[in-house]
Amino acid sequence: MGMKLLNFTIIKLTICLILGIIIGYFTSIPLHAIIISTALLLLVLLIFYLIARKQFIKSIWFGILAFFVMTSVGILTTYFHNQENFSNHYTHIISTESDSLKTIKFRIREVLKPGNYYDKYVINLLEIDSKNTSGKTLLNIQKDTLHAPLIVDNAYASRIEFRDLTHPLNPHQFDYKNYLKKKYIYHQLFTKNESLLAIESNTMTIFGVADYIRKHINKKLKGYDFKPDELTIINALLLGQRQDISEEVYTSYTNAGAIHILAVSGLHVGVILLILSFIFKPLERFKHGKLIKTILLVSILWSFALIAGLSASVTRAVTMFSIVAIALNLKRPTNIYNTLAISMFIILLFKPLFIFDVGFQLSYLAVFAIVAIDPFLYGLWRPKNKVLNFYWHTFTVTISAQFGIIPVSLCYFHQFPGLFFISNLIIIPFLGVILGLGVLVILLAVLNILPQFGADIYGYIISLMNSFVAWVSKQEAFLLKDISFSLLYVIVSYVFIVTFIRLLFKRNYSNLKLLLIAILIVQGVLIYNEFSKPSNEFIVFHKSRYSLLGNTFNNKIVVASDFDSIVKSKNKIINNYVVGNDINIIEERAISSFYMLNRKHLLVIDSLGIYNIKTLKPEFVLLRQSPKINLNRLIDSLKPKQIIADGSNYKSYIERWEHICRKRKIPFHQTSKKGAYIIDY
Repeated sequence: MGMKLLNFTIIKLTICLILGIIIGYFTSIPLHAIIISTALLLLVLLIFYLIARKQFIKSIWFGILAFFVMTSVGILTTYFHNQENFSNHYTHIISTESDSLKTIKFRIREVLKPGNYYDKYVINLLEIDSKNTSGKTLLNIQKDTLHAPLIVDNAYASRIEFRDLTHPLNPHQFDYKNYLKKKYIYHQLFTKNESLLAIESNTMTIFGVADYIRKHINKKLKGYDFKPDELTIINALLLGQRQDISEEVYTSYTNAGAIHILAVSGLHVGVILLILSFIFKPLERFKHGKLIKTILLVSILWSFALIAGLSASVTRAVTMFSIVAIALNLKRPTNIYNTLAISMFIILLFKPLFIFDVGFQLSYLAVFAIVAIDPFLYGLWRPKNKVLNFYWHTFTVTISAQFGIIPVSLCYFHQFPGLFFISNLIIIPFLGVILGLGVLVILLAVLNILPQFGADIYGYIISLMNSFVAWVSKQEAFLLKDISFSLLYVIVSYVFIVTFIRLLFKRNYSNLKLLLIAILIVQGVLIYNEFSKPSNEFIVFHKSRYSLLGNTFNNKIVVASDFDSIVKSKNKIINNYVVGNDINIIEERAISSFYMLNRKHLLVIDSLGIYNIKTLKPEFVLLRQSPKINLNRLIDSLKPKQIIADGSNYKSYIERWEHICRKRKIPFHQTSKKGAYIIDY
């Protein structure tokens, strides 16, 4: 199967483009070098093409050169899409000026899910200190019930400070800075509503138009007494907006393995395309009817993608189905692998960093797996009964998709919903009805002709779906949580899945040999993982207002902290560390005042400030709970090599200690700035 796939030129070119994007993202090759090399490669490729065309000989060098050109195009695409490389990007202005407060003008681009204390927005910068500029950044506005949320496309001015995004402060924590960097966002701003001055702006972007349409639809729907959870699900299913879904509902969909139902993706776009194809079928009777039908289908699909916020999954799905619709109109036989590769190729040329988007990865992997595996599974049994056949096919499609996404899903989310097939078997058959009715409800509501009983029935259907998903998610025995799964595991899992599927399709000696080699590789990685776990490691974690220490040895971690067990049981910091390092045993102890770490010694000084140790000279001193000590005297008497201050200390104390350490030329580690401090021993 794998080799057959590589016979398609577009698939090879797409792989080379992806390789180029990854090289372009992780390396900083100068622009002139990329342009010169791409131009030279194109010139040589043209010469080769002209020679090959005259000689009627297929040269292997032509193919190799074409792949090099495509890799080079990938690097170039990544460079040109990175706004940081433009001379008027805001980072060049703020890096050359010393004053931290800037007068800025900006336009709201996107409304994000609010945090506990701030409403969040992505903004386009227009001016900094009267200089025209470009670039996106993150805006945090203190929550305030008196002010309405900001509207997309509205422009504002403010005096504000650009703050760097911070890397995670503890090991194996989600890296929000890295996540935003892949969306070309490098700083964040914090302000209040009172500090914003609205300015006149007549610019209307496609994001603003989409936001206006969504708001108008919601305004109409609110008149029909939908419950809050029903309205948020309608917004997610039909308008692609998930930011208002409550934590409880979102978690239940995740745990039930049905979260993809809420992400507008191939499933939704496919269903909508089927509904639209059925509606526009009569057009085919007219002259050029098929062409008109195709133009209508593609236009409606892209309008839907725009209203749904042009997320990675909806863009992928709409691009793919547009290619399918066009190919069907041209009466070209569409190979689904080619269609997938073309859609991926086009999207990545315009949005290269989508390759790092979780939704993009999962949706492509799911579709590839369905196309490759489903025909085999579905062929195992063909029930005569239509209803039974429909459910059997839904089941095989669901299982096939899981083969494609399980490794990546485990790597990102570290959990596996064991009952995913139940939620999918019940919901997916009715998804067409739910989406079809949803579109009808929205149309009638906008036209003010939706009867109240119609809204009540639709609300009841959504409520029923929510209740069912909540019930499935509560079967905790089937939800496998905290699974440690590294990138290396992902790679070997796919090697195993591909070789296993190959053997199922074609049972021969060479495929069996490949599967056995894959099993050996998996075993090798499992052995390597056992040996690469942190053996002797002492960690001073960062936790605001508290102390949290961990001592790792013999595949277990001994945790010491000064907060109660209720907080501890929900502690994500330890959980992330344990899952990230595949540690099996957790023990709890009280914080000691002294730790002997082989030949290294750590002295812990708490609020009492006692440290009468004459004989031992500790290399490390940890200050916690703001001890009232004379640090100069401590340095003179103990002569430590490193001083550490964790998150439990007052800010003013930390600043004073840092100043003293700088004067005394002793390394000072502040966990609130530099993150967890790790001692290997």
